[in-house]
Amino acid sequence: MTKNEQMLAALQQSWSIETSSKWTKDNPAAGQCGVTALVVSDWLGGEILKTQLPDGWHYYNRIEGIRCDFTASQFSAKIPYSDTPSSREEAFTDTNERQYECLKEKVAAAHN
Repeated sequence: MTKNEQMLAALQQSWSIETSSKWTKDNPAAGQCGVTALVVSDWLGGEILKTQLPDGWHYYNRIEGIRCDFTASQFSAKIPYSDTPSSREEAFTDTNERQYECLKEKVAAAHN
């Protein structure tokens, strides 16, 4: 299993209503993009990118030059990526400290 596959598995185990108010059992990645981009950045480094979508900014990562969007499954349509450079500060506008700390702890536990 690659690092990215391990990360996706850990995220899928960790997403919950505690990590995004938009989470649902049918769409666990919903609303998780900002908080996920932050936690992925903590674990795997790389850059945080964003793309403007009808409902606002969508955040994801570029790791070792490759786009890694761990929350793309929340959307039914194909994402028209612009790969606009972003930052931790901007990604934090999509989440809050409580959600971030919760996801960070759950991902760490899932990795052990």
